[in-house]
Amino acid sequence: MRADQARVEGLLQELRSPELPNWQMVEAEIWAEWSRSGSAAMDLLLQRGRDALEADDIATAIAHFTALTDHAPDFAEGFNARATAYFRAGLFGPALADIQRALVLNPQHFGAMIGLGSILEEVGRTGDALAAFRAAAAIHPHEPDLKDAIERLEKATGGVTL
Repeated sequence: MRADQARVEGLLQELRSPELPNWQMVEAEIWAEWSRSGSAAMDLLLQRGRDALEADDIATAIAHFTALTDHAPDFAEGFNARATAYFRAGLFGPALADIQRALVLNPQHFGAMIGLGSILEEVGRTGDALAAFRAAAAIHPHEPDLKDAIERLEKATGGVTL
């Protein structure tokens, strides 16, 4: 079953609510929806890639995610997952390309935005990283790591986005 876009939109709206004590549950539901490609075989490739990533087998994760993106080029989560694997391998160029593709396919993908901010911060583009983290926080204001990243980068840049 493919992700239910109306359900995702409702969940994203709920996630933006300032008072949301169960935000982790809403976030988990969003990730679950985003992880549905519409194909059992593609969902299995995603899961195998995630399992390999969790086992720190980055090469196998990249192989699974590459098969996924080759066979499901309109599935944003495949590109986001491979971007994570590329990032963990230190391959920032391919990671950025996959993040870009994920965001074209799913402009509200706060995970991809967080990944973008992390790469930009890693390469010293703190103003751009801050902008990416702020964009993610506009969608997911409850993520504590985002709050920390924004505070850290605001101090580093004086709060100015370059």
